[in-house]
Amino acid sequence: MNLIKKILKFLLVIALLAISLFIIMIIYAVISDYRPKPEITEYTSDKPDRLPDSSTISLMTWNIGYCGLDKAMDFFYDGGTKVRTPRKNLQENLDAVKAFLGQNDTIDFFLIQEIDKNSKRSYHSNEFDSLSGSLTGFYPVFGKNYDVFFVPVPVSDPMGKVVSGLATFCKFRPSSSVRYSFPGKYGFPKQLFMLDRCFLVTRYPLSNGKELLVLNTHNEAFDPGQIRKTQMNYLKEFLLSEYSKGNYIIAGGDWNQAPPGFKPSFTANKVNSDQMMMETDFLPVGWRWVYDPTVPSNRTVVAAYDPATTTTTVIDLFLLSPNIRDISVQCIDLGFRNSDHNPVRIKVHLEKAD
Repeated sequence: MNLIKKILKFLLVIALLAISLFIIMIIYAVISDYRPKPEITEYTSDKPDRLPDSSTISLMTWNIGYCGLDKAMDFFYDGGTKVRTPRKNLQENLDAVKAFLGQNDTIDFFLIQEIDKNSKRSYHSNEFDSLSGSLTGFYPVFGKNYDVFFVPVPVSDPMGKVVSGLATFCKFRPSSSVRYSFPGKYGFPKQLFMLDRCFLVTRYPLSNGKELLVLNTHNEAFDPGQIRKTQMNYLKEFLLSEYSKGNYIIAGGDWNQAPPGFKPSFTANKVNSDQMMMETDFLPVGWRWVYDPTVPSNRTVVAAYDPATTTTTVIDLFLLSPNIRDISVQCIDLGFRNSDHNPVRIKVHLEKAD
């Protein structure tokens, strides 16, 4: 009987310690929680480059998956089991991303999502500094959307510290670059360990007195849909307000939603039919979603990539205001070798105002 009492007492002590540690973790998470302001100016210049109002501009958007979601990876958040790729693979992925961007350095804007600064999942590599150092001749801007001291899942191998965000690399000097916080939060305490989603707006004066806005976005991925709808409504108001001023807008990134009425024309990969799709009447007539339906831009990460079984879709795309004409668009099939996304590049022309 004494032995049973001792065992029960020991188990009670362990349970109380576990509860105490959990409470302490939640308290610290609340205290250290990243609470960005609605708008944060990340860059400003009183000597920006002024662009002609009839410019032709090239852009590329790419979610690099913090160089940790290569083709051999699955991920626990998406139904897999793994937390991070081996260090050797991460370095190979980062080197491959730098090499690819370097081969495409004639492009005017790189819109990058999921770029880490100091995260356990990427072995605390400063990927933003690494890419900034390799992309000479570009103005780099970073917008933080993930800053958590410790992500406690999965319990067997916690993801740990994460500092990450999105980055825009510009050939031209902008007048400003501002981080805008998306609305919408998960319930407590989950919200303490999730991303603080945002979009990054880089502005340029045009010769006609208006502005060009290059918008880099990374929308919510894991909710059933309500948070994404809230974010899209907020973005809609922003876009319409800026366009009403006569400004030109190019929005690109990882929308975590398929374009309206999406009908893929690729046949080598299975289609992820569960992917949320944008509303067909999201914006008035004249606004255009531009994407490449022939090549998937994203794969599911429930298992390692297998072209025969892995479901894929298109969620990386561009949105153009009515005063911008698209010339070409291409999703570049890299076989998801170094990221769970393929890059998408576009060339557009700003229509001269009447």
